[in-house]
Amino acid sequence: MTESTRARARRRKAPRKEPVAAPARIPVLFNGSAGPSGASVDAAQLRALFAAHGIDVDIVDAGASPERAARQALARQPRMIVAAGGDGTVSAVARVAVDTGTPLGILPLGTLNHFARDLGIPDSLETAIATLASGRIAAIDVGEVNGQVFVNNSSIGLYPRLVRHRTRLQHRLGRSKWRALLRATLTVLHRYPLVQVVVEAGARTLARRTPLVFVGNNAYAMHGLEIGHRTRLDTGLLSLYIPRRAGRLALFAIAIRALFGRSPGADEFDSVLTPALRIFTRRSHVHVALDGETTSTHAPLVYRIRPRALQVIVPSGSTDGAASAPG
Repeated sequence: MTESTRARARRRKAPRKEPVAAPARIPVLFNGSAGPSGASVDAAQLRALFAAHGIDVDIVDAGASPERAARQALARQPRMIVAAGGDGTVSAVARVAVDTGTPLGILPLGTLNHFARDLGIPDSLETAIATLASGRIAAIDVGEVNGQVFVNNSSIGLYPRLVRHRTRLQHRLGRSKWRALLRATLTVLHRYPLVQVVVEAGARTLARRTPLVFVGNNAYAMHGLEIGHRTRLDTGLLSLYIPRRAGRLALFAIAIRALFGRSPGADEFDSVLTPALRIFTRRSHVHVALDGETTSTHAPLVYRIRPRALQVIVPSGSTDGAASAPG
């Protein structure tokens, strides 16, 4: 065998080198109609801001159905999924990401951004993207009612009525979200709705005729400048709040707090911290609010906490489950 023949044989036997696959793009589920921040940024700007941190992204329009878009994105097994929108978009994506092990990144583009703020995610878009590039993964709790997940809170009574009436006004009259919500608040207050409930929470049983039952994922601060916020999201407990008074003036105060997504005041409510609870009503089906959206489910309502079921990207300086002040 000649030298050239032996060389050709060695080349035939040598294993072929497979090309190295490029890292998969990170899906960014973008709702461009979410609040004032969402209205001021477009997909091209988002892509450029991520590229500045060396992150290649796939911008997905999630306005119509963020849950369906999240399921399709997670089927590709990305190393992270990003929700870019308001609380509604973030909550919808979080429901799909629960228990998948895929971390959720958040770009707060909505008006209030409660979940992002409780996690210490900065309001600034550029800084929030920098957090996705340099932050860390934290495991946090989610709440669940009759199998449906929520990351902020759930309620029956006043707030579901407000949301349903606001939605009807928006569709019928073309009003803005805030104008429709203000008119819906006045209408609901005039009708003075109350619900009869029996709540079983651990060793306590509370029977009430009340305008509202509010259940939070972890405890809400009840005093001082932090009222309406949560300092931890990993305590493994739900927070239950039921008004002590059901008068029209108390109902007005509750409605104003609900209008701005705030939790109740400590002196206005009975409160319980518990990993699980049940709510019984006289109706077989109940309208329930979940993170600002409404759905109908059967009674009794069975709530439970799902400890550390959701992984999220938070600023590297924060502690597990605790919000850190944005820089």
